[in-house]
Amino acid sequence: MSTFGTLFRVSTFGESHGVGVGCIVDGLPANVPLTEEDIQPQLTRRRPGQSSLTTQRNESDTVTILSGTERGMTLGTPVAMMVKNQDQRKFDYASTSVAPRPGHADYTYQVKYGTRASSGGGRASARETIGRVAAGAAAEKWLDQDYGTKIVCWVSSIMDIDIPAEAARDLESNPPSREQIDEIGTLAEDEEHNYFVDQAGQKYSRSDGSPIPAADAPDGLDFASGKKLYTRCPHTATAAKMAARIQWLRAKEDSTGGAITCVIKGTPVGLGEPCFDKLEADLAKAMMSLPATKGFEIGEGFNCGRMLGSQHNDLFAKGTNGLLKSKTNHAGGTLGGISTGENIVFRVAIKPASSISQDQETCTFDGETHVLSVKGRHDPCVLPRAPPLIEGMAALTIADACMRQRARQGGPLKTLAECTEQNSEA
Repeated sequence: MSTFGTLFRVSTFGESHGVGVGCIVDGLPANVPLTEEDIQPQLTRRRPGQSSLTTQRNESDTVTILSGTERGMTLGTPVAMMVKNQDQRKFDYASTSVAPRPGHADYTYQVKYGTRASSGGGRASARETIGRVAAGAAAEKWLDQDYGTKIVCWVSSIMDIDIPAEAARDLESNPPSREQIDEIGTLAEDEEHNYFVDQAGQKYSRSDGSPIPAADAPDGLDFASGKKLYTRCPHTATAAKMAARIQWLRAKEDSTGGAITCVIKGTPVGLGEPCFDKLEADLAKAMMSLPATKGFEIGEGFNCGRMLGSQHNDLFAKGTNGLLKSKTNHAGGTLGGISTGENIVFRVAIKPASSISQDQETCTFDGETHVLSVKGRHDPCVLPRAPPLIEGMAALTIADACMRQRARQGGPLKTLAECTEQNSEA
């Protein structure tokens, strides 16, 4: 279905090459400051055409709030938001009318519904996520106001290029802000002189992203005047390697995938339900509902299978406000599916973009051999645009979990001391 959440509910609508896309948010409390200016920054980070590392579809993705607010404050009624599509090119998909595109949902939609959107994937397109990002930005505004919750994501790997292990651990323990991620992960490109340059003036080879010694650095553009590339990787040396690999793939008319790391700070203790609605299960469903996602892990994830119990256990220590804290966070912020108050740390694997411009020998809907050539404007790697999607779905999941826990307790979430006192009195 197209609705997510239990008490904080979001429904999205629209197709990739239709009139527009958007969402309806139901359950957002009244008197939360909310205007288009609160929503637009995340949509701008998500939008296509932001650099040569992404698809060149030219969309401003300007959001309009249609209902649910007055004088910049929420009314407690459904908030509807919409972004109009401006740069549709339905003719780019003419060749897909007879043959399903490999890696896409053309075949499964056709069999399931007996029909499908004729261009751009329709609801299966990543453009559907605009509604999720807008709704997530609204959820974040409430979460920050009531709990001080912050959510940040960054690109931690592309293909076989990873942020070094020690640096990755430091980032997860002390996550940067979104502004820092965008700043550190931005390079300028000088195509004529075949290099990238970061804000500190360090130059990197455009062919493989390796640093160029100052004595050998070619003259040319500086960072301020160069064409910007947004990798959203907060480790500059790794970002340069990623940018080089993506540009190489664009020339080869191919694509690749990678992984996103997300950290949620400031979550209350007690979110999540026993058994089937564990917090990490809800997060996993939220992340796996996004287009192109193929894997989810929380805390140590698959690496925990290589550890001893004495290594993996997070020992407790006295915290503040009557709560405990963990000395480590191998569990990733949950125990028994319920939030511990530590940072929630998880990673999402994203597959290579299915739309590539290479000829592919496949077959038609009738089973006849067919060479498919997909035209259009495609991402050689969707990772640089993915953080707002992950952040949005994380915000929606945490907001819904907070609402459910508040309903259970009949009011604001309680501290451990208050819960313990209540239990002893009973």
